[in-house]
Amino acid sequence: MENQPIRQSDLPDVLALAFLGDAIFSHAVRSMLVARGIFDPGRLSQLTLAYVTAAAQSEGFLLIEPDLDEDERAVARRASNSRHLNRPRHVSAPDYRRATALEALLGMLEVTGRTDRLKQILDRLLDGLSHREADLP
Repeated sequence: MENQPIRQSDLPDVLALAFLGDAIFSHAVRSMLVARGIFDPGRLSQLTLAYVTAAAQSEGFLLIEPDLDEDERAVARRASNSRHLNRPRHVSAPDYRRATALEALLGMLEVTGRTDRLKQILDRLLDGLSHREADLP
């Protein structure tokens, strides 16, 4: 399944993909932090916020966007343009749309079995967003 074209009509709704992608990204961040030897629950929660927020995910999407293929861009665009987004007040609309696009992309890669590409993007995100930890107390 790794390199076959994706029929957008065969995919679940983009917000369902985003729901799945949110869990995938959160799991990847938490796994990375524990693998680094961080075991204090308070510190784990604090460091998770450096990665798993709309602003961080928006930044992450901008990091990977230039390298997306046509299928990945299509899913991201559909998610970003969804009219059913329930944006929290404290998050800008552009950040929320990009974060949703990122989550939908991750979900799409999971459901289509593109695990190598999923790992590649997650590694790039975790590396590219690591600087945000320095901004935490």
